[in-house]
Amino acid sequence: MEKLIYEYSQAGKEGVSLPQGFESAVSPAELIPAELLRRSELQLPEVSEPEVVRHFTNLSTMNHHVDKDLYPLGSCTMKYNPKVNDRSAALSGLANCHPLQDVGTVQGALQIIYELERYLCAITGFQAATLQPAAGSHGELTGVLLMKKYFDQKGENRQFILIPDSAHGTNPASAASANYKTISLKSNQRGCIDLEDLSAKMNPSVAGLMLTNPNTLGLFEEEVGEINEIVHNQGGLVYMDGANLNALLGIVRPGDMGFDITHINLHKTFATPHGGGGPGSGAIAVNEKLVEFLPVPRIEKNGDRFSLNYCYPRTIGKVLGFYGNFGVIVRAYCYIRMMGTKGLQAVSRNAILNANYLRQKLSSVFEIPYNRICMHEFVASGERQLQRSGIKTLDIAKRLLDYGFHSPTVYFPLIVKEALMIEPTETESKETLDRFIEALVKIDQEANNEPEKLHNAPWTTPVRRLDELKANKELNICWGK
Repeated sequence: MEKLIYEYSQAGKEGVSLPQGFESAVSPAELIPAELLRRSELQLPEVSEPEVVRHFTNLSTMNHHVDKDLYPLGSCTMKYNPKVNDRSAALSGLANCHPLQDVGTVQGALQIIYELERYLCAITGFQAATLQPAAGSHGELTGVLLMKKYFDQKGENRQFILIPDSAHGTNPASAASANYKTISLKSNQRGCIDLEDLSAKMNPSVAGLMLTNPNTLGLFEEEVGEINEIVHNQGGLVYMDGANLNALLGIVRPGDMGFDITHINLHKTFATPHGGGGPGSGAIAVNEKLVEFLPVPRIEKNGDRFSLNYCYPRTIGKVLGFYGNFGVIVRAYCYIRMMGTKGLQAVSRNAILNANYLRQKLSSVFEIPYNRICMHEFVASGERQLQRSGIKTLDIAKRLLDYGFHSPTVYFPLIVKEALMIEPTETESKETLDRFIEALVKIDQEANNEPEKLHNAPWTTPVRRLDELKANKELNICWGK
């Protein structure tokens, strides 16, 4: 077990040396108001540089991450991302530029943002885009605010947004944050929107529909044309949650399908390592009906120069202090330039192939409620194991850690009992997928023969099974408390 960094601390140890007699040319008191200056010594550990390096290296090997092995977290697209994009984002001219610099000194940064917006429009089939939103849910909120502004300008007081029963949990939260009430839509037997239920609930008081496509079952909404027509016939707007865009690149575009808005998780689809709360970027792309409402400033090109334009009277205003999560933007820009059209299409085709390979191979082990050709992910169920051996999906997920794999998403979507939501992504080889299949087959056998092994898993991790309810209610991440 790795010790805390404070346990390595000894008085007098140093991790860095400054020249003898070195003094800063600027005193903190000259830059920081007196009331904000620290009044006591900062309690930092006194450790050597090797101890620091080894400590954090040891910690990194104790955790599971995508550089270590498969991370099949459904709906999150936890794929391996090329390190070259991290190197690009770390270039000093990009990493050190400041958003308050004069635009004449950051022309390269503005060009990256401007061109990435155009690339995203080409990929999604929309008229214009903004990179301001800092995360997927922030992008959702921005999209809903655009819808609200659109109806306000038309003088229509629409109060509701329709959300499928398989939607991401952030969809109803985003709608509520914009003061909309939500109405749930049923899924049909094929796992897609029930058109009769949609027709019955769509009326002039409904602002529109938030639809994830492919949906959270990993299924493409086959009747998307009819869905959009039903909403548009009542004057509503259709928002596509683009969290699953990794399945569509170069194959089909949301704008061509009739959507009005989509958000794009740059951190999922376009090469930013994420997890644990960030980093993220929830770009929004819109059709011509909504362009004038996009956040400001908008970046515009005049000849070979780029400028910031705030003069959009109907804008919803800023949704972030500056122009977006720039490090994520740089990574996405490099990834798209590196992959090109054919490369991006290969990303989605391989993601779809990998998901269907797993679905077919695991269908004899797990119940798969909507067992048909899927897109980038599919949802299995541990109901069979629960009924047969009393083994819950959570037990299966914990046991997977002993085999060196992160668990898939569990208990989501809610319309599947004991759900295991599996997304292998395009970056995993057949050999890795076969090891994952073999692990799940062995776990299924253990569920029959050694159920207690699963009930008490994991066995090999640095920390054994936690009381998750207690951890959520009594979270304590502070040393010494």
